[in-house]
Amino acid sequence: MAEPTRRGVLGLGLIAAAATSCGTHRPNPAPGPRPSAGSPGAPDGASPAAGPADPAAEQSRPGNADWEITDPGPSGAIEGFADQVSVLPGDVLGLHVSTPAAAFTVSAYRMGWYDGARARLVWRREHVPGTRQPAPHVEPATRTVQTGWQRTLAVDTTGWPEGAYLLRLDAEDGSGRRYVPLTVRSAATAGKTVIMSAPATWQAYNEWGGHSLYNGPTGGLATRSLRVVFDRPYDYDHGAGLFLVYEAPLVALAERLGLPLAYTTGVDVAREPDLLRGASAVLSLGHDEYWSPEQRAHVVAARDAGTNLAVLGANCCFRRVRFEPSELGPDRTVVCYKDAWAQDPGHQAGAPATTDFRAGPGADPESTMLGVLYDGYPVDAPYVVGAPDHWVFEGTGVTAGASFPHLVGVEYDRVDTAFPTPRPIEVVAHSPVVCEGRRSHADTAYYTVPGGAGVFATGTMRWVEALDARGPGGTSADHGIDARAGDLVRRVTENVLRVFAAGPAGLTRPARDNLAAVYGGA
Repeated sequence: MAEPTRRGVLGLGLIAAAATSCGTHRPNPAPGPRPSAGSPGAPDGASPAAGPADPAAEQSRPGNADWEITDPGPSGAIEGFADQVSVLPGDVLGLHVSTPAAAFTVSAYRMGWYDGARARLVWRREHVPGTRQPAPHVEPATRTVQTGWQRTLAVDTTGWPEGAYLLRLDAEDGSGRRYVPLTVRSAATAGKTVIMSAPATWQAYNEWGGHSLYNGPTGGLATRSLRVVFDRPYDYDHGAGLFLVYEAPLVALAERLGLPLAYTTGVDVAREPDLLRGASAVLSLGHDEYWSPEQRAHVVAARDAGTNLAVLGANCCFRRVRFEPSELGPDRTVVCYKDAWAQDPGHQAGAPATTDFRAGPGADPESTMLGVLYDGYPVDAPYVVGAPDHWVFEGTGVTAGASFPHLVGVEYDRVDTAFPTPRPIEVVAHSPVVCEGRRSHADTAYYTVPGGAGVFATGTMRWVEALDARGPGGTSADHGIDARAGDLVRRVTENVLRVFAAGPAGLTRPARDNLAAVYGGA
């Protein structure tokens, strides 16, 4: 392939580097293209009107297509972070911004469909005084990057509709632009499909300040962080973290369908045991690797009570983490010692080891929740349909063996009965892959539980970004995924979301185990 674009780099290279036989990686983001000029008008500090709770009514409001940053400007021109990963509507959050510009503008865009515009301007504040904040420092013991930045601006979210947001920072001298992601979360989720954002995974890969949970200055594990904090900007995608590639296309599709939606993050699910009570479905998006035991327990409890679970990616729930406070508040530090878990003071004090879920001590493979489990990286392979008559393929017109080039990648999952596997389970797509010489398969699977819930897992990390595949394919930006594959992914996702929104899927569409036919003797 040609040199990846901004989105191509994220889709191909920004992956989980798990310790498997298929190797490791180093994330390698790239800059993007130029922006459109101008910005939508709204009074300084005013909301262009709060959106109604009804998703269809919110989506009927006009969008603002010029939300996207395509020319971020030089490093250090402007950057920032919020002192909360998520807020309830009406909460006040703090923005910590560094810029040499004399002033900057903050614009809050709610992400969605909006007739293809993908965002709506909800709030703006102009002429905020700028200041250059101090350089970050690194804590020697855990190699954690700390900023120590002061709060620049308090933002009152009164009138902001629930949803996924990007706050856009624009230096008023035109020198730079960056995003700050934010979730305006739902206080209750009963009767709704819950979009569960994955900021812990974004932070794990965040190399701002020179360290992530993967890399340090040497480019390897020896100098990586053992703890990372949300108290710093994201370096990927102009500050957006992993949201634009692995989450935004699904948000747009779900809102276009007009489903009753709720918004939250994995951090919130971990903190609030009853948050998912009565939810119709929970959606885990394209790259959702880092979970705490509490988050996992609360999702499993919801599943067992009848809440459907859709895993629209791969490598989900692979790493076990612990959330701790930072200087700015609770749950703002992500702890993951990985192979060095025995050195973790928290584990020494009795907390679970912050290593892979499937590894000891306290091994609990992710397959018990997902049906599938992570099998490797890197791959680039066709997606092969195995059960065309299954309800997830309704309306696609596919036949057995139908193949969709490049849709499996860059990480993949499979059903593996060497690990605990829920039954009955159906493999509906069974795609051959070769991962650094090792032959295997990527599986799309569906299982049901006695409480009625259905669990669907795509088995490929490219699923969510393929929702936007509408061209001929063959470019670095789309990994060769063409409109035909995009049509398949969109229709399957719509089928799953509509069925899961209607209630416990296992009551109307029970799984019919086919592992013996797929794998032989399973």
